[in-house]
Amino acid sequence: MQHAPDPKAQKVVRAAGGIVLREAPEGLQVALVHRPEQADWSFPKGKLEGEETDEQAALREVAEETGYTCELGVLVGTIGYRDGKNRPKVVRFFLMRPLSGEFTPNDEVDELAWVPLGEAGRLLSYERDRELLEQLDALSLSPAP
Repeated sequence: MQHAPDPKAQKVVRAAGGIVLREAPEGLQVALVHRPEQADWSFPKGKLEGEETDEQAALREVAEETGYTCELGVLVGTIGYRDGKNRPKVVRFFLMRPLSGEFTPNDEVDELAWVPLGEAGRLLSYERDRELLEQLDALSLSPAP
């Protein structure tokens, strides 16, 4: 016997984003974005649209929020939490390297900061984002050719 779907069951909101790293004279820097509506600092991310893959959404969202076209790297990690509407949300984050572009403030993001990798945890607003930084230790972070 089949049961009708529970109208109260909440569909998981899927999102993807990037941990964008660049090499600077002082060492690796990571891009963090400030979202004025949430008054927070985080990694660029956003919801999947239509039939997008996680990878496609991550590249698109990073470009929209930072102005940078990036090269996609490995999956760093997946985080889950309840969003502002109390829906379950799952976000997959990929390592990225900027290829071209320039930041311009927009409706979602009013500031972008390139922060030394070792200092990013102090600026990030959420523990779940700081945990992603720790997962970078398991990856080879040598600059791409």
